[in-house]
Amino acid sequence: MTQRIVSLLPSATDIVCALGLEDRLIGISHSCDYPPSIANRPRLSRPRVRLDGLSGREIDAAVRGALRDHGSVYDIDVAAITALAPDLILTQGICDVCAVPEGQVLDAMGNNGAQVLTLDAHDLSAIFQSIRDVGCAAGAVDQAERLIADMERRLAAVRARVAGRPRPRVLALEWLDPPYVPGHWVPELIDAAGGELVAGKAHERSYVMEWSALRALHPDMVLIMPCGFDLAAARVEAQRHETLLRSFSAPVHCLDASAYFSRSGPRVVTGVELLSQIL
Repeated sequence: MTQRIVSLLPSATDIVCALGLEDRLIGISHSCDYPPSIANRPRLSRPRVRLDGLSGREIDAAVRGALRDHGSVYDIDVAAITALAPDLILTQGICDVCAVPEGQVLDAMGNNGAQVLTLDAHDLSAIFQSIRDVGCAAGAVDQAERLIADMERRLAAVRARVAGRPRPRVLALEWLDPPYVPGHWVPELIDAAGGELVAGKAHERSYVMEWSALRALHPDMVLIMPCGFDLAAARVEAQRHETLLRSFSAPVHCLDASAYFSRSGPRVVTGVELLSQIL
């Protein structure tokens, strides 16, 4: 049974704790923040450039610069991870920008004896599989199946509640400068909550669109959900683009993407529940 877990991915940390394994979590990434009780764990990664307080455009430029100059956005504290002697290291393969990627972990850690489990969720079914994979690796198979069953039950309840209700045309923006429309699991969340997404594709990557093309879609509602931003940061970014957003002549809602939408963990179901009320 895995006793010592390092998570370099916030959604993996969410999963570990939702499975009741928080006491086995010995190290986390710089951006792991849930549940609050894990805040005292050693932080084993950090961004190569400071991003706090930067605008979306400045963050985009800084991230592109780090990828160009260093090949990665984050540093890993290899010495600290080695000293902790984990049995299991959790990482991801979906996005080199959002969190420490699998390849960097494997290159940095070499053959240190720890199992490296890569979570690569591109849709809701893969989020469920990620939970199963963590449960299997950590000897918590039954806990994983109970968690998935509860998530599926809650999703079914939302779908039943919104069935037959008018479906507003929804424009969701995962970044504002430049504007990105959502991919991966987010379109599924909006559909489950009762919305009709006007731009973006499930199971695929987010992509950039021009503001003029977005306005031509005539959405009934605009959701501001910048990847990795909490509610306060989303509101600040929306204020920076207030004139552009007003041009849609539609209600604008800011969301806590970091907690409920951009992380492929159990709390996406809470995101669907909240979104169904907004819609």
